[in-house]
Amino acid sequence: MTTLTTVTVVGASLAGLHAARGLRSLGYDGRLVVVGEERHRPYDRPPLSKEFLTGDGDPGEGPGRLALTDPEEEAELDAEWLLGVRAEALDTAAGEIRLTGGRALRTDGVVIATGATPRTLPLPRLDGVYTLRTLDDATRLRAALRAGAARVVVVGAGFIGAEVASSCAALGLDVTVVEAAPLPLVPQLGEEMARVCAGLHGRGGAALLCGTGVEGLRGSGRVTGVELTDGRVLPADVVVVGVGVRPVTGWLEGSGLALDDGVRCDAGCVTALPNVVAVGDVARLDRPGTARTVRAEHWTSGMLQGAVAARNLLAGSTVEPFEALPYFWSDQYGARIQYAGRRAPGDTVRIVEGDPADGGGFLAVYERGGISTAALGIDRPRPFMRLRRELARAPQPAGR
Repeated sequence: MTTLTTVTVVGASLAGLHAARGLRSLGYDGRLVVVGEERHRPYDRPPLSKEFLTGDGDPGEGPGRLALTDPEEEAELDAEWLLGVRAEALDTAAGEIRLTGGRALRTDGVVIATGATPRTLPLPRLDGVYTLRTLDDATRLRAALRAGAARVVVVGAGFIGAEVASSCAALGLDVTVVEAAPLPLVPQLGEEMARVCAGLHGRGGAALLCGTGVEGLRGSGRVTGVELTDGRVLPADVVVVGVGVRPVTGWLEGSGLALDDGVRCDAGCVTALPNVVAVGDVARLDRPGTARTVRAEHWTSGMLQGAVAARNLLAGSTVEPFEALPYFWSDQYGARIQYAGRRAPGDTVRIVEGDPADGGGFLAVYERGGISTAALGIDRPRPFMRLRRELARAPQPAGR
């Protein structure tokens, strides 16, 4: 085990928190610093697009019920929390992280957990236009939805966009979802199953417009409408842009680390420098046995990578790869969507339970050469989790 006197976790996120927990559980008793750009301690992000918007989440300014830690655990972690502070540069030669205000933080080990930030569109800055990533974003959007908004346009029908649209529909608002692709979620689910999930919008009371993008916005000071590339204009009191995210790596320019739509790591979350690891949305990992690299923007991956990265950081080399099967879920229009595995183009889909055509729940398996590669379930939580466990134990086709 390498000797580290100070380890700094940059990013007070789910992944950063689990890395900190991993360090302590593995016996690291040195100085532990957590740097977070937000003023909040780690909190759970998935509810932000769902129950938090619909009013069932904590109504206060702080994370409240979203908090991932409590005072007792924070005492056990014995970390220094530098919140509301942004990391601006990493000097690997000097072993320093430069923070806002000119402060230099000396450190022997670094956990990069700076996550991702929403992509934007080249649109004018108008009031009433939002992105959703942080608790503060969600608080502002929730206030806008309760301030007399009647018509909401959501740009992007990925999981965040669909969840926001679902929440707005649940609030009784007029909701239109605009998706530039001919069908949303095809890269993740394949065309057949993506079409099924797209049907949830209509059943939930939202309009889905595919194959058209956003040309511009209407309004003077405050948004009043969305101009589409096909010439239509959608009236809007609130616009939510959900067109994906990009990893937060700008502060690492010039550090010597390999940056490629994320921080390049080996299969164990370790960068080219053994005393620097990366976890969560910002980490791009090698896939063992393939020439592929993967950056997983999923809650489960961020949580599980922390322990692996901590072990490898303390060991000074990669002694454990990250091998967890990808898994994500989404709640939309009263339906629970769950997916696990590594689907590839050309995989066939077999329905093993239920019938997608009747609008109810079902369980589907993706297969290649007679081998199951992934599973998709809608409102089938127990059989899905059983199948997920089977997938995790089973050998996968070469190249996955």
